[in-house]
Amino acid sequence: MNPQEWNERQHFAALDWAHAHHDLVVLDRLGQIIETLHFEHNASGWQACAAVLRRYGPLPVAVETSQGTVVEQLFAAGALVYPINPRAAARYRERHAPSGVKDDQRDAWSMADALRVDGHGWRELVPLDPVVAELRLLCHDEIALIEQRTALVNQLQQALHEYYPAALEAFGNWTIPGTWRFVLEFPTPAQLERAGRRRWQHFLHTHRLWRESTAEHRLEVFARASQFAGSAPTTAAKSLLAQSLARLLLTLDEQLGLYRHQIEAAFARHPDHDLFGSLPGAGDKLAPRLLGEIGDDRARFHSAAGLQEIAGTAPVTVKSGQSCYQHLRYACNDTLRATVHLWADLSRTRCAWADAYYRAHRARGQSHACALRCLGQRWLKILWKMWQTRTRYDEADPHPLRRSPPHSQPNPPRLLDPLPPFHNLMKNHFSTERTSLLLQFTISSALTVPSGPRLHKSYDCGL
Repeated sequence: MNPQEWNERQHFAALDWAHAHHDLVVLDRLGQIIETLHFEHNASGWQACAAVLRRYGPLPVAVETSQGTVVEQLFAAGALVYPINPRAAARYRERHAPSGVKDDQRDAWSMADALRVDGHGWRELVPLDPVVAELRLLCHDEIALIEQRTALVNQLQQALHEYYPAALEAFGNWTIPGTWRFVLEFPTPAQLERAGRRRWQHFLHTHRLWRESTAEHRLEVFARASQFAGSAPTTAAKSLLAQSLARLLLTLDEQLGLYRHQIEAAFARHPDHDLFGSLPGAGDKLAPRLLGEIGDDRARFHSAAGLQEIAGTAPVTVKSGQSCYQHLRYACNDTLRATVHLWADLSRTRCAWADAYYRAHRARGQSHACALRCLGQRWLKILWKMWQTRTRYDEADPHPLRRSPPHSQPNPPRLLDPLPPFHNLMKNHFSTERTSLLLQFTISSALTVPSGPRLHKSYDCGL
């Protein structure tokens, strides 16, 4: 909306939300407070808030969130929601109160005044498609449960370290149900030794843990399990903890299976599932997460740069005087950043040009995380074009960024750095030295994304 149309609005509002109560402030076009409301987070409180909002027609409301119950209630009341970053809200508050004084009503007033003055440059929040909203929440909850599973696995390994070292020596992977059931079947070293070789073999075969390369070593470890173990008091206490953790892990794994089934069903219902499902390496786990975070509102990102920035692959450039440097972008969607990081890594095994692009960055001395971030930057550029044109990824298409959208658009966004025709250069799997040199030159000329610091935060997304 242009500034003139925005200034013709008569009223502006902001909501300072909390867990138990909220504060609403309504301003006129001159910045004068004309109504305030403090209400509880319950049905009657939100009914009172909706009555105030409807009194002023379609009222633009600033709020420090873009999701959750608060946003849903504002949409239900017919408000025009304008989310504001909490850091930006804090700066607006400091502009009005440099002394640092703070209260909920003052916070709401400062955000409402910011919306009145600068709102013409803000972007109105659009309600999510119901399938996308469900998919996003399911994926978020699935990731949270996977993180809890990781924490429980770490606790289980620590408990076994204190009284049952033989179990840790026998099995290296404690993220699979078979190892958890081992703790329940043989909770102490003494019980393991008494079980005997036949029961050991039967357990390994039943739970698909028998491997010719490791079977004899595991049986040998089982036979001497009591030679190095915890004391009797430690074993009595920690074996109970280990069994409790194993049962929790089995229950959690069962619930994760239900989440996976519901995510796959929701993903299949969306018309863009073929588009995201065609991405190399995305698979049935990452493709739904990409769709849930990016959504289906094509007007949300006017260019690939917008998607790259919110995904955290685009670096932040800082210029001041004669200095100019870049650093990792922290203000981004962490879930989308982690998903793109995993997707870029898995795409290397399924896409020849992606692996060559990654190796070229590594040859320049960049870290693994930095090279994946650069590859993710390139993938997002392709994904944005696919998303805009509603077309699936085609490995045989040498120019995926040059497709035209299905419907004409006024002043369509133009990408300045088209993807080089990698596929034409990769014929015969780089069988000739000439093709390999040409590929190396082409990739080097395409590395336009400056490197940033390494991504330190690790994510366990259950792949």
